Amino acid sequence: MFRLSLRMTLRDWRAGELRFLLAALTLSVAALSAVNFFVDRMGAAFNRDAHQTLAADLRLESEQPLAPEWRAEALRRGLRAADTVTMLSMAVAGEGEQTNSLLVALKAVGEGYPLRGKLTLARGDAAVATAALPTPGTVWVDQALMLNLNLRVGARLRIGDSELLVAERIASEPDAGAAFMNLAPRVMMARADLDAAHLLQQHALATHRLLLAGEPAAVAGYAQWAKARSATAQGGGVQIESFESRRSEANTMLEQAQQFLSLVGLLSALLAAVAVAMAARRFMLRHVDACAMLRCLGMAQGQVLRLYLLEFLLVALAGSVAGVLCGFAAHFVLIEWLGKLAAADLPAAGWRPALQGLATGLVLLVGFALPPLLQLRNTSHVRLLRGDAGAPKALSLAGYALGLGMFTALLLWQTGDVVLGLAGAAAFLLGGLLFGLLAWLALRLLRRARPLLRQPAWRFAITDMLRRPAATVAQIVALALGLTALLLLTVVRADLLASWRLATPASAANHFVVNIQPEQRDAVEARMRAVGQAELRASTRGRLTLINGRAAVDAGTGAEAKESLEREFDIGQTSLLDAASSITAGAWYGQRHGEVSVEEKTAQRLKLKLGDQLTFDVAGQDLTLRVSSLRKVDWRQRRASMIFDTHANSLAGLPLSYAAALHVPPQDKRFAHQLARDFPNLSVFDVAAFIEQMQRTLDQVSHAVEFLFLFTLASGLMVLYAALAGAQDQRSRQAALLRALGATRRQLARAQWVEHGLTGALAGLLAAAGASAASWALARYAFHLEWTWSAPLWLGGLLAGAVCAMAGGWFGLRHVLKLPPLHSLRQA
Repeated sequence: MFRLSLRMTLRDWRAGELRFLLAALTLSVAALSAVNFFVDRMGAAFNRDAHQTLAADLRLESEQPLAPEWRAEALRRGLRAADTVTMLSMAVAGEGEQTNSLLVALKAVGEGYPLRGKLTLARGDAAVATAALPTPGTVWVDQALMLNLNLRVGARLRIGDSELLVAERIASEPDAGAAFMNLAPRVMMARADLDAAHLLQQHALATHRLLLAGEPAAVAGYAQWAKARSATAQGGGVQIESFESRRSEANTMLEQAQQFLSLVGLLSALLAAVAVAMAARRFMLRHVDACAMLRCLGMAQGQVLRLYLLEFLLVALAGSVAGVLCGFAAHFVLIEWLGKLAAADLPAAGWRPALQGLATGLVLLVGFALPPLLQLRNTSHVRLLRGDAGAPKALSLAGYALGLGMFTALLLWQTGDVVLGLAGAAAFLLGGLLFGLLAWLALRLLRRARPLLRQPAWRFAITDMLRRPAATVAQIVALALGLTALLLLTVVRADLLASWRLATPASAANHFVVNIQPEQRDAVEARMRAVGQAELRASTRGRLTLINGRAAVDAGTGAEAKESLEREFDIGQTSLLDAASSITAGAWYGQRHGEVSVEEKTAQRLKLKLGDQLTFDVAGQDLTLRVSSLRKVDWRQRRASMIFDTHANSLAGLPLSYAAALHVPPQDKRFAHQLARDFPNLSVFDVAAFIEQMQRTLDQVSHAVEFLFLFTLASGLMVLYAALAGAQDQRSRQAALLRALGATRRQLARAQWVEHGLTGALAGLLAAAGASAASWALARYAFHLEWTWSAPLWLGGLLAGAVCAMAGGWFGLRHVLKLPPLHSLRQA
């Protein structure tokens, strides 16, 4: 049996029967395998480097300097300790007109850093590990800073009130974090130099860390002590990170990346599944005569089933192997296009993605080839010899249900998320059913319109569509699904980007200045007004400790809420609602003090509601305010908005600092340099530079997604081809018969153009409706943008469907109209 099946497979391959089926299968496996190989290597890199991402076994983090007893307890337990302080600050290089400045990520390190992992320095083209640290009076910088400020080793760099010598170039640091978070260049200095620079003033935004390492038992014991202490009011505001928590965080990031990329791959797989199902059915219908012959020669039904099942297994194995190899090659392109977002030294790929790709191919082909096989198995000899396989029977319908179930299980395995996998399968299935229902209703309307038509070509085309309603509906649905994916690919992304650009006006603030002290306000404001309209906002910083008299940590749920409560919030003072905010619940407090307005997303995260009493710890003083309103803030307008807003009288006697947002014209590029030079304690955020860096990052991600969308595009084109080729044999036989009965080539060609044009136009309209619905859902729920109805989308869908269908019809039937009718009937 196996040898006979192998011979049949080779014969069908030489005859060209299996090429399209194999191509569709290979494409679907390649799309998913490319994502799986990439995510697998990223996951292996996370697990390999997790122990170095803290530069310690345990890390304590706070926005305020840690009390001495935290370190004293660690030393008492025999642990090694090191301190770091990180913050954003301005670095200035050069003199006079050659002065340049840049916002840098400053890290001050104490003796013993790092406790785990290695700090490496760039020496020429090589990276050399070192146990040394910057000596007082010197700084180490990374390559990005040297390029941006045109520095070299031995140059002088001004940070705060200090002028330091650039002594080394950093190649890597163990706790640098993910590459996509390091937007500001690194400057590393000795811990003593940070105090000398006078940067740690009141309300300075700094992160103080205590790094600990030692025996696992001692680390675990200290972690329990630290968690107990951090739960008290006195020890609050301290985050505790360990190897396990960091690995869990990395795994969460990896899972989110996997889901995002898998959605793109799954769209390709869903479309390829349609192409595979249609190609498999066409293959089986073209083998009705061969199946009948085998049955007439004495082969039992079970033997015929096993024979063709073995052939499909061989094709599935070949297509899966080819798809896995293509996916393996494609994931290198994905890594290259992601650039710095992916580590350069990723571990080798494992076997799991390859096994998953093989399983994908087997599930796709066997699952969707089984129903037509089962239908042939239970068809009589006579009907097979007549070329009529009959209507699908219960067993065949059960086979389709089985194939759909197998494919749904594949989606669940691929995404690792039951809700996401089921939602994807349900959306695809419901979309197909809805397209089918609308196509059936359209055929009913065409039946009513047919008597009103006078042109013979139109009447003949509609009659031909109505003669095979099931085949016509299936063709329309397949075309609509493929065109929906193509329209989403080419139109929706551009619309969303255009909406983002419209939501961010060109005149919006491109510079933010924070940590302005009260005595500096007038001088800084005058400097700002010289270049543009400045918006200064006074604020204080406090940690939310109580909600309605209960500990705040008991109110919020989830890791994000807990992290927010462990940090200090900005509490702004104002009596006017800023232009970027709108009240969504309650009423603006106006001139009433003792009340607070809360940004609505923060309120949702912390489970705050109108009337709640909030108590903040502000520099050791309690500040109690009542929630009077919730606000929606449009952060894209880039204004100096705050999470909490209250009246100025509510903050009387509390320490204040000022923040400002302003738009600096391009011709005043030196504004930030001069301001940082004259007021070293200020942090000047040049948002234009950040946006440019973020745009480069988004471009890298966009290129990677576009690369995956190429698979979607190819899958959609395959669906179009499969839908048009599905009825090609029957149409060829019919065209030859009509020509034999006297119809001219011109009449047949005109009728075919009309029929394919109607089919394609209807599919295009359905695809435009599906793409519009998808773009609305994405704009509303994913991107939170305003959605507008797009007439070009509908016109493009209509034209694309008609053109694709007519082109496919011409490609499939052009040779029939050129050959003599008798020859075509013999071939049919």
